[in-house]
Amino acid sequence: CVGGWFYDVRQVYKTPSHVIEMFVDIVAKNGCLLLNIGPRSDGTIPQQARNILLAVGGWLKVNGEAIYGTRPWKISGEGPTEVVGGAFKDTASKPFTGRDIRFTTKGDTLYAIALAWPENGELVVKSLADYPVKKVDLLGAAGALSWKRDAGGLRVHLPAKRPNDYAFVFRIRQ
Repeated sequence: CVGGWFYDVRQVYKTPSHVIEMFVDIVAKNGCLLLNIGPRSDGTIPQQARNILLAVGGWLKVNGEAIYGTRPWKISGEGPTEVVGGAFKDTASKPFTGRDIRFTTKGDTLYAIALAWPENGELVVKSLADYPVKKVDLLGAAGALSWKRDAGGLRVHLPAKRPNDYAFVFRIRQ
């Protein structure tokens, strides 16, 4: 539910960031996300729900290649934040950090999706210390990224400006 199972004027809605983070986490684990929108009695969608749907659609317009037609990678992700599982537990998890990364793959392309903007201007993907890398792009950002791989993982230097407000997709080609 982006809000509640039915329309309620007092309903507290999830943020677009929260919905996108859940979506990415679920897809990386080979799952599907079904969004529930509680319409008003006249069938109209509340503006708060519309805003969430528009934000998800805008994010997919830029980053959809990391979602559509992808498969899970050998691991779903890495990072310190534990996702609380189970029914009605989607708001029990702590906020994600820039070290929380989820993976999807399509052909020879691996997508590393940072669930928050990495700190200190660098994305570190520990799981890719031995992964063959030829090129790294940040979807939605102009220009090439500089990166290096060492025993600590793949280190990507970030651009000064974020390409969007939510989960950040790094396309890694081998």
